[in-house]
Amino acid sequence: MKKEIQEDVFNYFVRFPESVQKRFMQIRSIIYKVCPDCEELISYGMPAYILNKKPLVYYAAYENHIGFYATPTGHVKFKKELAGYKQGKGSVQFPLKEKLPLDLIERIVQFRKEENTN
Repeated sequence: MKKEIQEDVFNYFVRFPESVQKRFMQIRSIIYKVCPDCEELISYGMPAYILNKKPLVYYAAYENHIGFYATPTGHVKFKKELAGYKQGKGSVQFPLKEKLPLDLIERIVQFRKEENTN
C-alpha cells in the first residue's frame, strides 16, 4: 500500500541528498507496511508517526547518520541487536556509510505497534 507523503514530511525529505531520501523512504515503507493506519506528521522537527494518538517512531538525518527514535521502550526491548550502534535515551544512530538494518527496524516498529495497540 503506497501512502501519499504528507507535505511537511516531503519538505523535510527534499532538504537532504538523494541517498538520504532513499533511506527515509525505506524506513517510511517499513512503517506503513507494519502500520498502514498510522498518521504521518512532523514533530520535534522530524518525520513522526502516530498510532492510536500515541507516538510510534520518529527518524531524522544528521551529517553522518540517521537517528531513529522508538521511544525508550523500543530501544530497551532490542538492546542486544542495537548494541553495535551509538545510542542515547530512546534513540539509535544508523551510520550513513552502512546499510540500514531494515529487518531490525521492522521488528522495532512491530513491537511499538503492539505497544500502542494494547
